[in-house]
Amino acid sequence: MKYRFNKIITATIAILSLTASAQINDSIPVKGKWEVERVNEWYEAQPWLVGCNYYPATAINQIEMWQESTWDPKRIDLELGWAEDIGMNTLRVYLHDLVWADDEEGLYDRMEEFLNICQSHGIRPFFVFFDDCHMPNPELGIQPLPVKGYHNSGWVNSPSRDLAVRYSLGKATPEEIARLKGYVQKTMQRFSEDERILMWELYNEPGRGQGLTGNMESTSVADAFGDQSKQLVYDSWCWAREVNPSQPITSTTLGAVGDTNIRINKINSDVNSVHSYAEWERTKKRLKPYEETGRPIFLTEWLGRNNGSTVNNILPKLKKHNIAAINWGFVSGKTGTIWHWDSRKDRDVFKEREDGNVIKPGETYPEPDLWFHDLFRTDGTPYDEGEIQIFKKLTGKN
Repeated sequence: MKYRFNKIITATIAILSLTASAQINDSIPVKGKWEVERVNEWYEAQPWLVGCNYYPATAINQIEMWQESTWDPKRIDLELGWAEDIGMNTLRVYLHDLVWADDEEGLYDRMEEFLNICQSHGIRPFFVFFDDCHMPNPELGIQPLPVKGYHNSGWVNSPSRDLAVRYSLGKATPEEIARLKGYVQKTMQRFSEDERILMWELYNEPGRGQGLTGNMESTSVADAFGDQSKQLVYDSWCWAREVNPSQPITSTTLGAVGDTNIRINKINSDVNSVHSYAEWERTKKRLKPYEETGRPIFLTEWLGRNNGSTVNNILPKLKKHNIAAINWGFVSGKTGTIWHWDSRKDRDVFKEREDGNVIKPGETYPEPDLWFHDLFRTDGTPYDEGEIQIFKKLTGKN
């Protein structure tokens, strides 16, 4: 697969002028949205897209995946070999603004290496910039050990909840605004003509919270951020469209919390990025409003076995309807997403960590009888060989 490198970034986006946030308009798309005909022509040129939300088993979060001290390309190459074997051809991959701010060129070097690994396995990933889910206070450096039997005990917000709150109130400093804008624009500029990248996703589930009440599909999550994210959601669209990359752009709609967040993303997205962890009949009803847009649908989060969102129930339907299938998780590891959301209920993750209820390096990861997410163990053995055969059959790998 050939690709073209970007031309050198010029003073155009010298760019990081510290202008005030744009006034939100959630009824008219930001200039630059792809026409329906253009995006469908692009989508028709792709194979049926199937993949997962990817991070290596050795990373508990986005920071641990991407910072230099814990970058693990050998592990990534091993795991993506497994992905290639079952026919995966795309990955949804999260970046983090703190890694970019600390080591911009180093991050880009690691992204280059990651893209080369993906290319060697016939995979075209797409990258996610912002995320309102889970732990609110990200820090660089040594990341916490995973808490035993706890779903996503170390996944972190991007940006931090403190900065997100101040941004929503118009109290972020000019330097902080410039950092977030630069993170989006300079990253897009760097890779805007790179054919190894499938597309971009600006914001995962804006408005979410830590989800400590358990059911992450509910919009009544007790600590949800809601439409407080709307200014950053809108600004991220303005920043992205100024760059105008060659790849399509999206941002989570179904799965976000906050009516304005959802409207902004739905009216601006070139393709629909939607989440559903329900069985097919319920998922099909949820997807109907997005079918009516006439734009391609990417089910960018699914696979919750306890909820009826299973490989057997969902994956064949997604292929039948030509819906891109990107399930949550791949290899069971530090994130602990084989455990259900309910594993978080009535537990103080910070106290448990202090008390030593953690999985130490070299220890075996405990397993529930029924995995919630993920497909493989750390040694490459599948949770369910029957599921793997379904992937292979639908992708022509067996």
